[in-house]
Amino acid sequence: MCGVETKIVTSVDVSGWAANDTPYFVPLLERTAKYFQVKEVSADKAYLSHTNLKATAKLGAMSYIPFKVNTAVATGNSIWAEMYHYFMYNREEFLTHYHKRSNVETAFSMIKAKFGDAVRSKSDIGQLNEVLCKVLCHNLCVLIQAIHELGIEPTFSAESRLALKSVGK
Repeated sequence: MCGVETKIVTSVDVSGWAANDTPYFVPLLERTAKYFQVKEVSADKAYLSHTNLKATAKLGAMSYIPFKVNTAVATGNSIWAEMYHYFMYNREEFLTHYHKRSNVETAFSMIKAKFGDAVRSKSDIGQLNEVLCKVLCHNLCVLIQAIHELGIEPTFSAESRLALKSVGK
């Protein structure tokens, strides 16, 4: 998951190239919600599921995940039916929000452009660590940029200061 304005990666899981992304949605969303206020979530059709829509609604956020062409008309009183009807009858407004999902593609592109699109490590653990380091470095870059461009004043919690004191800094 990533932020719309800063392109910060808010939560990450690294999976194999052939893995299905849908099961990662809820854990990524929940981890993001621990540290960020989630107002809306845009994702492609691969993430469309009752579970994902419910998880987003549970956080008080709005889902912008388009429905597939072969989706049966939703009936009843559920988040699935509500989102289906919103998608069908407010398509232009829905798509305006949905297209914010291109921000995640931009974030991936930024990471690849700045840190390379290949990993050099041979072991699985090494490759995982390398990818996570690239994401960490990306986040540091976009945070520094946000501090300067958006006038964000960084604050550090008491826990951070205590952790630094405990390691002798």
